[in-house]
Amino acid sequence: MGPFLAVMRRDLMLAWRGRTDVLVTLAFFVIVVCLFPFGVGPETNQLREIAPGVLWVAALLSTLLSLNRLFAQDHADGTLEQLLLSPEPTALWVAAKVLAHWIVTGLPLVIVAPGLALLFDLQQDALGVLVLSLALGSPILALLGAVGAALTLGLRGGGVLLALLILPLYVPVLIFGAGAVDAYLGGTGADAQLLLLGGGLLGALAGAPFACAAALRIAIE
Repeated sequence: MGPFLAVMRRDLMLAWRGRTDVLVTLAFFVIVVCLFPFGVGPETNQLREIAPGVLWVAALLSTLLSLNRLFAQDHADGTLEQLLLSPEPTALWVAAKVLAHWIVTGLPLVIVAPGLALLFDLQQDALGVLVLSLALGSPILALLGAVGAALTLGLRGGGVLLALLILPLYVPVLIFGAGAVDAYLGGTGADAQLLLLGGGLLGALAGAPFACAAALRIAIE
């Protein structure tokens, strides 16, 4: 675990030095969520119904906004080539980078989401389901996004291409994440959706680092 922790610690330090970018991602999430009540009106029942979808779409877009920074800096200064040439398993340090990326971009969204949900008059007993769905789903977004970021690394217009590649893969996560809260509010329980998110997270953890490692090798070559 030494290389894993070293890479993660390095990325967290770099993120702290460039914390303005992290704050921009969080501010984007807050602004997008806050704009919806102005757009749809002050009707309480309507706001309560759209709250899960709004929060999940905002989290998805915020995650997408931050993906370009995942490998770009290391690619620009040559660190990425050195990591690929190192004897350590590529999937190991890729997983460390994705975890560090989620800590600085995904975890703040999970923490802030319950407060923003109160703007939509979401029931307090549903906040736990919302937080749990985001905690399970946002790492999936980060893992899938890392594969897309690796595939589009160094390409002109890579940001647009990244969105086109990744957004269709995000749709199931969005459906199950928002559906978990809706199902809980509807009285049917959120267990099925949360289990699907948990299974998706395990599948992404098993496959995404290796796919990302292969994509990085192709991008460097």
